[in-house]
Amino acid sequence: MTSTSFNAAAASAIPGFTLLDGGTGRELKRSGAPFRQPEWSALALIEAPEFVSRVHRSYVDAGADVITTNSYAIVPFHIGDERFASDGARLTALAGRLAREVADAAPHAVRVAGSLPPICGSYRAEWYDPVFARPILATLVAGLAPWIDIWLAETLSTVAEAELVREVLGPDTRPLWLSFTLNDALADDGQPRLRSGESVREAAAAALRLGASAVLFNCSQPEVMGNAVDAARTVLSAANRDGPNGIAIGVYANAFAPQRADAQANSGFTDIRSDLTPAGYCAWMQDWLARGARIVGGCCGIGPEHIAQMRQHRPRR
Repeated sequence: MTSTSFNAAAASAIPGFTLLDGGTGRELKRSGAPFRQPEWSALALIEAPEFVSRVHRSYVDAGADVITTNSYAIVPFHIGDERFASDGARLTALAGRLAREVADAAPHAVRVAGSLPPICGSYRAEWYDPVFARPILATLVAGLAPWIDIWLAETLSTVAEAELVREVLGPDTRPLWLSFTLNDALADDGQPRLRSGESVREAAAAALRLGASAVLFNCSQPEVMGNAVDAARTVLSAANRDGPNGIAIGVYANAFAPQRADAQANSGFTDIRSDLTPAGYCAWMQDWLARGARIVGGCCGIGPEHIAQMRQHRPRR
């Protein structure tokens, strides 16, 4: 971890602090839901959707301000071309409705983020094909639109994926959060980069250009996230879009060990780091807040117990 110290008094004044939920797939498996490859988190939606609601409620009970629809794996990459063609729209709408029902029944205000995943495969920018991706993304948008408060395009490996999301959303004015996944090691120049090799500064500039409300970094090692927050803030500050009325910066890291360059997210059941306990992960959160992040949560391997710890140590409004 860096030497940046967390100032609790300063954090208490952080406006717009938002606590996200954690990972869904692993939490479904841990809860006993139907779970296998290649369907991953979509299998519970297909066979036992009550488990999806249960996971959403676990994050609400932990204190999350935002829960994310279980739509990440509703793509041909996971459920196959034939099933997506026959059931993709229905499953996406179901994912949206389940999250909405849990949010509406929550004892505190909870928003629903509609997960728009990388259509052509996680972590693999070289597989991105906008012609293939566009109609699939359009199906997800149509299915989620009646239920969500925020559009969350997540685990983006390249700026081009973010640009397509903005195009498909068209005139929709709900907040758009763009979340990029990073290489697990810094580049030779010490800068964090997307898995495409593009810089975080390019990603932040794209968020400005595309009218995003937030730029986030997810499904990557905690160690690279602080540098990403710094790089994004540099771009936003130069455009006078940093601070409470600007574009928010967010982080939700995973708990994986460093991945190979040819890795695919959810291609197997990756081991979880032993050091990223709830307390250990919360220490990283404090570093990100000290650097200027205002949205924090967890990705793969970060569960309700982590979110509860973060809630306990969150800034006071």
